[in-house]
Amino acid sequence: MSEKLFMKGNEALAEGAVRAGCRFFAGYPITPQNEVPEYMSWRLPEVGGTFIQAESEVAAINMLFGASAVGTRTMTSSSSPGISLKQEGISYCASAELPIFYSNIVRGGPGLGNIAPAQGDYFQSTRGGGHGDYRVFVMAPKSVSEMANFPRKCYEVAFKYRIPTMILADGILGQMMEPLEFDFEPIDPNTLPLPSWALRGTNGGERRTVKSYDLRPSAMEAWNFRLEKKYNEIIEKEVKFETVKIEDADIILAAYGTAARICESALMLGRREGLKIGLVRPITVWPFPTQVFRDLARRVRKFLVVEMSLGQFVEDVQLSINGKAEIHLHKRPAGGIPTGEEVLEVTRKVLAGDESKVFARP
Repeated sequence: MSEKLFMKGNEALAEGAVRAGCRFFAGYPITPQNEVPEYMSWRLPEVGGTFIQAESEVAAINMLFGASAVGTRTMTSSSSPGISLKQEGISYCASAELPIFYSNIVRGGPGLGNIAPAQGDYFQSTRGGGHGDYRVFVMAPKSVSEMANFPRKCYEVAFKYRIPTMILADGILGQMMEPLEFDFEPIDPNTLPLPSWALRGTNGGERRTVKSYDLRPSAMEAWNFRLEKKYNEIIEKEVKFETVKIEDADIILAAYGTAARICESALMLGRREGLKIGLVRPITVWPFPTQVFRDLARRVRKFLVVEMSLGQFVEDVQLSINGKAEIHLHKRPAGGIPTGEEVLEVTRKVLAGDESKVFARP
């Protein structure tokens, strides 16, 4: 069993990336994720890695393009508007099939917004936030322990499929402190084989190139179809989710990240008073666990989606269920944080057929 540690979420995320082999980090400050680059600034030199505070978010993501092209395990991190600035570079990395890893510690929005925790970046994260047809593998932790352990899986997927991967969290998970244990041994990237596509001096050998476009329309179309084939394989093989007490449930709560953690409290409170409440928590929000919702909708008539945004995650639940069951939404955007008691009260109303007060009000 590994050593038990007590860490802040942002620092656990950074340490998890280092233990998973990250040796290059470039970033730019923005709250509430500043502990990530701060931690990396002293931790990476300890393991022979490189930390750069870039002059901007745009510069940081393009530094990852270069470092990833030589096969290095790279990382950047930001919050909401900072991630928006990185989107052009993320799209370039997706097209060039570079295995970058990044995190978004979401803050309230839109615009500059505030530093309160939110989930308003779901569309940006799961729909290919930049231009063009591309996808990013997205994991959504609910605890500091998962913040620490998910980077390993992100790097595995990134290098297996040559795709950008990310952790989608929020200011609560970034700033809270909890005990944790790492469920993997530290990875020395020097012991890993250099990817066959990685750039290096040829010394008269095979010439390699990494590029993100082809100006010939037919060639770029074929490029996209090749990427689509890879995305379909990820959908088939890499979906992860968690279910709680769904076997006898009369209503299913659906939530991810911090909202799912709150829903667990509502579930436990409701079960104590005899309400048959279940929970589905997507761990990967892309690829989305469509099939579990589809299967549940064959026997459960009511679903309550809880999210800290105006209604983004709910659309994937709706697409999965496809009209086969009732879907209700409890929403708290831009730093509005529901409580377990609040979610339980809404759950009671949905079970009773009172739909007039399903949505949160100021």
